[in-house]
Formats: sequence, C-alpha cells, structure tokens
Amino acid sequence: MEGTGKYTTTTEVPVFNLPAIYNKITKLEIICLKEDVDSITEVIDPYGSTGEKGDGIIYVLDVLQVFKIRTGLGNLEDIVRNEREN
Repeated sequence: MEGTGKYTTTTEVPVFNLPAIYNKITKLEIICLKEDVDSITEVIDPYGSTGEKGDGIIYVLDVLQVFKIRTGLGNLEDIVRNEREN
C-alpha cells in the first residue's frame, strides 16, 4: 500500500480504500506529528482489525531527521510551515 501527499477528507472518519496491487500482505506507513499519533492509531485499531491472526502490529517510532527534497528544507518546523503556507 502506498500513498503520498496530503490526506484530506470530508468525512469524520477517514477511509483508506487503496487496493493491494501486488500482494495480499500490505504495509502501511504513516509519518505524522507527535500530537496526531493517538488519533491515527485510534482509527487504525478498530477499523483495521478483523480479529484474525495476521491483523498486524502498530509500531510508533521517532523520526530522527527530515529533509524535504523539493524545497531543500531540513527542519520539521520549517517544512510544516511551508506546507501550510502553500
């Protein structure tokens, strides 16, 4: 599963309807601000669970460094500010 860019929705609960093209096993990676972790995991947990073996594990890791290739920005606050302004 792969997607890039800003995620926007007009519904209260996000819906991820992305096809598994090459494999029945998918990996979803979301990089977000620290304050968004709880709300994201709260959506994934109930809506991503089938109750069957293999539902997966949610890992929450720190991102040690970021670098926005297009803009050359290497500071998270600058990247976020730039994205909000554009």
